[in-house]
Amino acid sequence: IRIPFIIAKYFLEEVEMNMLIKTTLTLFVFISQLLAIEEKNKANYDLASRFAPYKIKKLTYSTSLNPKWIEGTDHFWYEWKTSMGSAFYIVDPIKGTKNKLFDNDKIASELTRLTLDPWDGKHLPIQKIKFIKKNVIQFDVKSSQAVDQEEENQDNEDQEEDDEKKSMAKKKVFHFEYDIKTKLLRKLNKWEAPDNHPDWASISPDGKIIIFARNDNLFKIDKSEYGKILEARRDKEIKAADEASNKIDLNEIQLTYDGEQDFSYSNSRFWSRGTIDSKREKQKDDRKKVNLYWSKDSKKFAVVRADRREVKNLWVIHSVGYKRPELETYKYDMAGDSAVSQYEMMAYDLDKDKSVIIETELFKDQRIGIYGERQFVYPASNEPKRNIWLSNDSQYLYFYRQSRDWHKVDVCRADTKTGEVEILFEERLNTYIDLQRLELLQNGNMVWWSERDGWGHLYLYNSKGKVLKQLTSGPYSVRQVMGIDETKKNILFMANSREKNEDPYFQHLYRLSLDGTRLKLLNSGNFDHRVKMNESNQYFIDNYSRVNTTPKAVLYNSTGKIIMDLESADLSQLMAAGFKYPEPFKVKSADGVTDIYGVMTKPFDFDPNKSYPIIAYVYPGPQTESVAKAFNQLRHSTTHLAQFGFIVITIGNRGGHPHRSKWYHNYGYGNLRDYGLADKKAGIEQLAEKHSYINMDRVGIYGHSGGGFMSTAAMLVYPDFFKVAVSSAGNHDNNVYNSYWSEKHHGIKEVVDDSDRVTFEYDIAKNSELASNLKGHLMLTTGDVDNNVHMAGTLRMTEALIKANKRFDFFIFPGQRHGFGKMNDYWSWLRAEYFVKHLIGDPYWDVDIKQLNLEKEKTK
Repeated sequence: IRIPFIIAKYFLEEVEMNMLIKTTLTLFVFISQLLAIEEKNKANYDLASRFAPYKIKKLTYSTSLNPKWIEGTDHFWYEWKTSMGSAFYIVDPIKGTKNKLFDNDKIASELTRLTLDPWDGKHLPIQKIKFIKKNVIQFDVKSSQAVDQEEENQDNEDQEEDDEKKSMAKKKVFHFEYDIKTKLLRKLNKWEAPDNHPDWASISPDGKIIIFARNDNLFKIDKSEYGKILEARRDKEIKAADEASNKIDLNEIQLTYDGEQDFSYSNSRFWSRGTIDSKREKQKDDRKKVNLYWSKDSKKFAVVRADRREVKNLWVIHSVGYKRPELETYKYDMAGDSAVSQYEMMAYDLDKDKSVIIETELFKDQRIGIYGERQFVYPASNEPKRNIWLSNDSQYLYFYRQSRDWHKVDVCRADTKTGEVEILFEERLNTYIDLQRLELLQNGNMVWWSERDGWGHLYLYNSKGKVLKQLTSGPYSVRQVMGIDETKKNILFMANSREKNEDPYFQHLYRLSLDGTRLKLLNSGNFDHRVKMNESNQYFIDNYSRVNTTPKAVLYNSTGKIIMDLESADLSQLMAAGFKYPEPFKVKSADGVTDIYGVMTKPFDFDPNKSYPIIAYVYPGPQTESVAKAFNQLRHSTTHLAQFGFIVITIGNRGGHPHRSKWYHNYGYGNLRDYGLADKKAGIEQLAEKHSYINMDRVGIYGHSGGGFMSTAAMLVYPDFFKVAVSSAGNHDNNVYNSYWSEKHHGIKEVVDDSDRVTFEYDIAKNSELASNLKGHLMLTTGDVDNNVHMAGTLRMTEALIKANKRFDFFIFPGQRHGFGKMNDYWSWLRAEYFVKHLIGDPYWDVDIKQLNLEKEKTK
């Protein structure tokens, strides 16, 4: 149409003609203009459908290598998925070799012969691989055939099956053993399933004592009694195993008698939150988990007990999923509450059958936590997970206590015989203090992470709590201690912002001597690096990429020498479908000084001569920034949204990511509503100045949780700039959000009166206070059983908008928690079409979301 339109317009303007021809040409020009407007306001549904998140998932295979270290060796195995199926490899780092565990085609042939189910090398049914010896593995294969019901009922003759269980035939599972060297596969006719530990069992390091809670108090059983539980649970799924073990009568010995509801020794906060009241009532007499730490010699354990008796309740109502609506009640510390959880620490001596209350009390409404030993878990291990306290003996216990305002932290050591507490050292700051684990060396020295000089760094203390040396320093951020080799006297840690001419968020692994010298970068390269180390810290796998590169995995030793390249992700199908990498960018924040980083995704049919609306996906932090640095961190909801005809960006802001300076991270302290918006706006403006294809008159914004809060705030703080927002599960009113997040990142004021009585003052700006500022289009959504960010925050926002006589859109996801669960795909299309309607101007509507219906098999 464009070429005839140009010709017709030329003739109309430049050439003399009779009235009939002129009228015809004028009509043609008018129709062409209408068609052009229609085309301009049309979203590309076909392209968006091809790159919906659930479609991209099917086109993407392994993007990160997860090594399964083999106990007793330095070897590891891994599975790597490509468009050719899965391959399984074993690696010997010492020899520098990589070999397949088995020939896929041969093993498929053998499995077909032994199970009578047909398989091929690209579609192996192998599950639960584990090494039982150096060169011998066991694995499972699920058959197409159902288990013989008579045989099954003999094993479970006392178990009542509900209607659902009866209608679903249980598939038979075959167990196999394979020798890697001899390449012999055999079916195990006699096979004993590994121990199936219940989650309530806290097992001592020597395996002789098991602690749990019942009716809010502590109980113990011995190893032989616990053996009855393991036998009852063996080779059963979790629900059936729990039912079987609940029927076993044991010789339980009660240890405490002062436990009560909401001051329980059980981990009640977690087993009650998320459970409807009627179900919790049925479970009240069941055994429950205790959050305890064992001494290494198994003689003592320590428990932190939360007193929530004065804490007020919160509720959600399950309107769907049950015959009649069900109530879920839970204790919830809200920001600014006068009555919040109180904590008590107890050490229990099993030999003396005696408990000691640790004298932790110092700050009003303080939090306390026990420091545990670093744990390395082998995937094939049958050992249960344990929390073990730091010190080598059972007398001393290391813990921290933290003031309610997060300005004060004490690192302490408790005497478990007397309950007396010694302060080893203190941290003080006028904003909030972030914490990482305490590292205890064999000689009693300690390695501690602190931001006291404005950056995250490591400090060496002696056993008395005196600083011996600051181990790392400079304008970069240590993020995590990966391991300490005391024999070689060095420490391995992840850090970012140290390497020049790189994105400051890119992480690397470093080695440093324990005296603070000989700092060495171990995995160079202008990428984001994430590592997985073996137990001895002698080898590590380096998974690295950027958002615009293919993910790769390399094996290193601890000196930084590359042993071998392991894998490169297979993106062939994704690229064949037309995928294009997003583009990283850097702009200045609103202060004109601070660098802000982001990622831009364009439509895959991008035309630089067109004008596109721009949409920002946001999350303000402060605990993180939702800007991907590696390929496997990409949120493909942004990929999907861009294909409709948008430029979609993710962009940071001052006060966001904790991996930069403390100043950057704490920028929003005291202004948790507005602090990040100026940077989002400034970044979009700079991108529009640089790129003529960005239409500054059509700016959208969306986000979830904190991003839901932020996107709505954007519409109210800058109502003439942001035109459309979609805000999901937002904490619009932080007065009905948890005290932990809100009081930490916004701040709460401790007030001491003349009588030394301590109280707290909390005040925070809410989105609802600016409801009258709304000018553009706003959609609010929430899940009705969200017990993280309660739907009350969203409802209060809607109330304020109604009172301000504002039109807006509201959508509720029934039966959904904070993440919207299985309704996420529906949400992706609902969110996208809101932007399509109000930013592109495409009024397309159909009662069916046909793109989702195409993904469902029609069985009726």
